[in-house]
Order: sequence, then C-alpha cells, then structure tokens
Amino acid sequence: MLSIKLTNWQPWQMRPERFTVKDCLANAVMQAGLPRLEAQMLLEYVLEQPRVWLIAHDEYLLSGDEFDRFDGLCQRRLMGEPMAYLVGVREFMGLPFEVSPAVLIPRPETELLVETALKWMDDLQAPRVLDLGTGSGAIAVAIAHARPDARVCATDVSQEALILAQRNAVRHGVNVKFAAGSWFAALDQADEQFDLVVSNPPYIAAGDPHLVQGDLRFEPRNALTDESDGLAAYRFLASGAPAFLASKGVLCLEHGFTQANAVKQLLLNAGFLNVKTIQDLAGHPRVTMGSYNG
Repeated sequence: MLSIKLTNWQPWQMRPERFTVKDCLANAVMQAGLPRLEAQMLLEYVLEQPRVWLIAHDEYLLSGDEFDRFDGLCQRRLMGEPMAYLVGVREFMGLPFEVSPAVLIPRPETELLVETALKWMDDLQAPRVLDLGTGSGAIAVAIAHARPDARVCATDVSQEALILAQRNAVRHGVNVKFAAGSWFAALDQADEQFDLVVSNPPYIAAGDPHLVQGDLRFEPRNALTDESDGLAAYRFLASGAPAFLASKGVLCLEHGFTQANAVKQLLLNAGFLNVKTIQDLAGHPRVTMGSYNG
C-alpha cells in the first residue's frame, strides 16, 4: 500500500520507472512534506547506503520491497515517531548508539553530565564509576570510551534496555559491567564502592504537558516521569548514594532546568558537601553534583 499520497505515483507493477532515488526524495519532500534531511536519512537506512551514494545514484530504481519500506517509514515519521527509533541509532558524544522504544533517546543536554564526570575524574587513576538507570548505555559507554582505565558499572531495571546497552558497549569496544535491578538494588553493597555515581533519572512531573508532545509520546514513560512531582528519584539517590560512595566520592545528577535548587537542597540535606550546579550551553542549570566524605 502506498500510504504517502503522491500525485504521480502508481502501484509498483504499473509504473516502476517512478521509484528512483531522485523521485522518492522529491515526492517525500514536496508532496508528503518531510524535511529533505529526514527523507534522505530514511532512504539511507532502507538502502543501507550513505548519503553520497544517494547523490551519485539518484537514478537507482528501488525494488517494490524497498519502496514499501521507505513509504512505511515516511508514514510513521509523519505520525510523529522519532527519527532515532525509525533508523535505530542516535549519536551521543560523537559515538553512534543503537536505540529502540525500550530506551530514552540520548540527548545533547546529557552530554554535559558526561563532560562534567570526565572533568572531575581527570586526576583519578582507574576511577570506579556507577551509572544508574543506564537505558541505552550512552552515559556509561561514553565514559568508558573516554577513560579506558575506568571501571564502569551500569544498572537498569529493564532487561530489554540492558541487552541493548550491552550491544552498544560491544559496538564501541568498551568494558562495562551491567547489572539488572532498580537503582542500588542491583548492587552488592558489601563489595561495591564507587568514586563517582552518575544518573539521568526520570524527572518530569506527572501531568506535565510535554509528556504527550513530540518524541516523548513514544519514549518509555517510566524513564521520563516518576508519576509524582519529578523529584522522587533524586530523594532516593541522594539518601542511598552515600552507602555506595568511596571517601570523597561524588554524586552527579542531570535534572530539569527548573529543578536545580530542589536537587541541590536534597544533596545538602543528605550530607553532601561542595554542592554545585553546572549550566548547559543554553545557560540553563542542568547538572548538580556534590561530594560525600563519610
């Protein structure tokens, strides 16, 4: 079925000459209204060819199956499904990460969390790092990739997410220990002590209109919201992290730009010292961290 309504397109058996690369892109953009870059990305994915190939082979005739796949992806994109899920990959810290609807799509704002963690670890030899709620593994894998000497552990309650995260670790040739369970429940407290604990937990409050807008409509809800005030995970992490932090260890958390003061106060109440917030490139308070001397 041709779900994109295009003026000159007919069923494959009747008009095969219409299904060239050039015509597919032109019609997806002009008739269906997709941005050209998105149409190119979808066709690259279907044909398993880079953009330069599409340019050099714009008269290539798609098979019926190739056209149907491209058409289906265009229709899903027109319905709002995220490009990252359609093509199965998103770049983060300069590395490609496999993604699926089982995990959040890595976002540029989260790169600040990784950059902050790496900067803090500059003077540490073989730092021990824990990533809680790893999802696609983007944070843990990016840290392990930048610091091959680091001993990185990552947890998630979702087995599906952990399988995907493990594939991303293998893809980038890094060694990350993955553990299944909710937050610290995945760890053995007697054996696990870390110099740094990082997390990008669910921080959108229940009822926030953003949950039913844009890409968020398609992402796993339990990774987006605590179904409460958006601070439940921070309360738990602030109170639970000290038991897993080595002396002078640091807890480093991403949060919404309106939550900085609340997260900072939670860390102070839990006994953290040198608590500070770092702004993202847009000037929004995005990451809060503090050290624990217990």
